[in-house]
Amino acid sequence: MKRKIYNKLLEWKQESNGEYALLIDGARRVGKSYIVRQFAEKEYRSCVILDFNLVSKSIKDLFENSLDNLDRFFMYLSNYTGKTLYTRDTLIVFDEVQQYPKARAAIKYLVKDGRYDYIETGSLISIKKNVEGIVIPSEEEHIKMFPMDFEEFLWAMGEEMLMPFIKDCFERKKPLGQLMHRRAMDYFRLYMIVGGMPQAVEKYVETRDFAKVDKLKRRILELYRSDISKYAKGYDTKVKSIFEEIPSQLQKHEKKFRLSALKEGARARDYETAFFWLDDAMIINSCYNTTEPNVGLNLNKDTNTMKCYMADTGLLISHAFDANEIVSEDLYRKILLDKLEMNSGMIVENIVAQMLRTAGHKLFFYSNASMTDKDSRMEIDFLIAKSKITTRHNISPIEVKSSVRYTLTSLRKCIAKYGSCLSTAYVIHPADLKEEDNIVFLPLYMCPLL
Repeated sequence: MKRKIYNKLLEWKQESNGEYALLIDGARRVGKSYIVRQFAEKEYRSCVILDFNLVSKSIKDLFENSLDNLDRFFMYLSNYTGKTLYTRDTLIVFDEVQQYPKARAAIKYLVKDGRYDYIETGSLISIKKNVEGIVIPSEEEHIKMFPMDFEEFLWAMGEEMLMPFIKDCFERKKPLGQLMHRRAMDYFRLYMIVGGMPQAVEKYVETRDFAKVDKLKRRILELYRSDISKYAKGYDTKVKSIFEEIPSQLQKHEKKFRLSALKEGARARDYETAFFWLDDAMIINSCYNTTEPNVGLNLNKDTNTMKCYMADTGLLISHAFDANEIVSEDLYRKILLDKLEMNSGMIVENIVAQMLRTAGHKLFFYSNASMTDKDSRMEIDFLIAKSKITTRHNISPIEVKSSVRYTLTSLRKCIAKYGSCLSTAYVIHPADLKEEDNIVFLPLYMCPLL
């Protein structure tokens, strides 16, 4: 399937010219290995792919004993893999490099040698176990890979023209019109429930069977649970408790993660490492409260108050109904037809968080529960900053609405109080685009364009 990250790989190849390696970090089953193999086979005369889940002791011994003689290192590598290595036209891939950190440390010397290009892929790249005892090479560019976005999903569905039309309407601030809006929302709801994990999308494209898609997503969730047990040793119980609690926390009207649901008297500092593990594994998207919605959201970050979204909304749906006696096919069709009798705000807010994160935004919200000043009491779902920081009009507040009937009390309070700091205010909702009272109302499928 077509992925946008492929263009980033091309840019890296052209710009780096072998002077630095590329490290692709992403959740398990997000498609890292697939896209790198595709890139290697198409863009290079030869490629060597070392999967450190599978490599033999002989390959590991090369990193232990032969880095002081790279001629010998490459001769053994070529003979062992049966691949001819061509100077400046061979890509060597370290797949699942977190399984053997010494290979990552060797990048410093391999890049300096200059003969070949190197891409590393991995999950849980930053956790202590995977960096202990090695020097992190400065000769690598680090990029993150996310689940498929809405446009990539449309490509997989064979729909090439819809997103360019949506982009044109967004840029001109014009509605799509009733017919095209309904079509776009039908696709978007389908994307929301299938999700962006490539295997799930592929299964849906092949079968159009929600039950088979759901079964595959549940296997991915079980893989995540196994990873927690295997790699979060010493605090795996805390990581598991957070992971299992995510759907019920998002189901609440106020979606802030309450540690008291995990353990009475629980403190943020006791669970900090567990949240970091899930975020580093890119299983969740963390969203932090900022104490003032103004320039420098990160400067005002309150790490004790956060929301915890699943990185893939399709996985959230399978996770949320994991223990319920609901026929998954019926559930999916209810969401698809917008007939779900539950708080669909959980699903809609999660997909907006996913789209904002994929678009490159760090996630922040604003919450003020003042009991004395009603004009200050407000809850803004998301705040995003312009890429260029200015002293004024830098922050866009975003309210997310899952239905077409709603009020905007908090957003209007925010505009009244912090107008000097704010850029465009947005409402993300299921209806078509419109502008009203200096607020831009965007349909859900336009969120990736922010």
